[in-house]
Amino acid sequence: MREIVLDTETTGFEPSEGHRIVEIGAVELFNHMPTGRTYHQYINPEREMPKEAFEVHGLGDEFLRDKPVFKDIGQAFLDFIGDAKLVIHNAAFDVKFLNFELKRIGLPSIDWSRAIDTLAISRQKFPGSPASLDALCRRFGVDNSAREKHGALLDSEILAEVYLELIGGRQPDFGLATQAQKSGLDASGQPDGWRPRPRPEPLAPRITEEEAAAHAALLAKLGAAAIWAKRA
Repeated sequence: MREIVLDTETTGFEPSEGHRIVEIGAVELFNHMPTGRTYHQYINPEREMPKEAFEVHGLGDEFLRDKPVFKDIGQAFLDFIGDAKLVIHNAAFDVKFLNFELKRIGLPSIDWSRAIDTLAISRQKFPGSPASLDALCRRFGVDNSAREKHGALLDSEILAEVYLELIGGRQPDFGLATQAQKSGLDASGQPDGWRPRPRPEPLAPRITEEEAAAHAALLAKLGAAAIWAKRA
C-alpha cells in the first residue's frame, strides 16, 4: 500500500483571498515504511509575502523570486503522488490550497476521499489533548529539534514518524513484507509458499554423556514431581 505524507507552506489562510502555495514537501511510504523517495519544491507565488506568513516559514520574496510558478510544477507533483492516499495534518487546509492551484491551471483536482487527516485521528485518539504536530512529537518522543520554522519537507518527514505512531507504531515485519513484494519472498524472507518440513536426518545430540548423566542424577534427586520428568 502506497501512501504520501504531505505538507504545504502558503502565503496565508485562504486561496479565495489571493493566497498561494510557496512550498510542497512529500514523503513516500510503502506498507507504512519510508521508501526514501521524496518530493520537494519551492514555488513562486506571484505575489508579495505577508509578514505574518514569513515569520512562520521564513520564505521571503527575494528567495522565491527565481523559483518556478505552480503551472510549471503541477503535473510533476501529480505524477509523484499518483493515486496514493495522502497523509496530511489538517488535510482540509492543504487539499483546499492544492485543488485551488490545480484548478487554476486546468489539472485534475484531488479527491477529498484520498486524504488521511492526522489531526482528526489525533483528536479522536486523544480527546481534549493538544493535537498540533509539535504536541504529537512530544507525546511520541519524535525528534523535532530541527523544526525552528515550518518547512514542508521537514514537516512531512516528522509527520511520517508521528503517523506511524498514531496507527500503532512501526512493525519490523512491514519492511520484510515490502521486500517480499519486490523479491517474491514472504514476510519471513522465504520463497512464497514455503513451509518448514521435518529434517531428513535428525541433528546429532549436542549434550555429552557426562552432561546427560549429571542431568539424570539431578532428576533423581528432584523426584517424579520435577517438571523435567513430565511428558506431554
